[in-house]
Amino acid sequence: MQKTKNLSLEPFFNLSMDLLCIAGYDGYFKKVNPAVVKLLGYSEEELFSKPIREFIHVEDRDLTARYRENLKNNVPLVNYENRYVCKSGEIIWLHWTSIPLEDEKLVYAIAKNITHKKKLEKERIEHLINLVDKNQELKQLNYTTSHDLRSPVNNLLSIFGFLDFSKIDDDEVLETLDYMKLATEGLNKSLNNYVDLLSKKDQLNIELEEVDFEITLKLVKSSISSLLGNANVTFKIDFSALRGVRHNTNNMESIFLNLLTNSIKYARPDVPPVISIKSQVEGEKKQLIYSDNGLGFDMEKFGSKIFGLNQKFHIKGDSKGVGLYLVYNHINSLGGTIAVESEVNKGATFTITFK
Repeated sequence: MQKTKNLSLEPFFNLSMDLLCIAGYDGYFKKVNPAVVKLLGYSEEELFSKPIREFIHVEDRDLTARYRENLKNNVPLVNYENRYVCKSGEIIWLHWTSIPLEDEKLVYAIAKNITHKKKLEKERIEHLINLVDKNQELKQLNYTTSHDLRSPVNNLLSIFGFLDFSKIDDDEVLETLDYMKLATEGLNKSLNNYVDLLSKKDQLNIELEEVDFEITLKLVKSSISSLLGNANVTFKIDFSALRGVRHNTNNMESIFLNLLTNSIKYARPDVPPVISIKSQVEGEKKQLIYSDNGLGFDMEKFGSKIFGLNQKFHIKGDSKGVGLYLVYNHINSLGGTIAVESEVNKGATFTITFK
């Protein structure tokens, strides 16, 4: 088949519904397609006359600038999300893939408008928060009711203990008191069983099996291989001290998945992610230690909120505030604990202790 020579790409550039642009290393747009003009509402002259930074939402400017500097080091930028401000004042979300050409000192980028997706995600998170809150309220009501009922029941049992049945001559009264005592003891036993059931109910339907750390991690890495490759992640793995634990396989996969994607998402723009995972045994404690070299947390400011639902600690476009909440619940629901140590720009270390 004969190859077409001198094929013009202008129709593709001009007719694309995605946002296509070429930017210079100096931080200015050099060329944009009509989709950019239409979405942002600025004319080409306005877009070319100001630094790109001025069109970006003020909260996203600094982090975007750090990633842009990384582009100058010939590192492509993929799956990056930030907010732009339209001429009308409307805030929109854009998902970027940017490729630098060092020889030309230019960046070729394509973006998709994901504002609608972000709104749906926000609604989903709000519904999730509402459901979690309602569930916690119902749990608390159950605990409180059970606790409050046990107090008068125990008082009744104490009263029966004080009664001297030898001083009561009426057989019917004795029989009635005996039935009342048996009923009270039965109610007390039922309440105690119910409280125990409430404490264990989160674990009842979770299937446990021997989970191999290396196999589980390999499966998770395979599922996000392109993400790991694009981020240029380096791994340091050591499971020699403990090959695995009795746990739930799906939960363990979710734990690894959320920790790995968080490490990529919150990597420092100028430093490729280095992730260290090792197992250890301290006395009777079986532990997994997970560390990265990312942005880290301000523990003084956020330490008590790190595992909370919808908690966000970095101005990051694609943050959902759900990942660490899920990790905490996967571990806590099976009687384990998780602790974190971190410093800003020095990464984070999570210590998981299994039951």
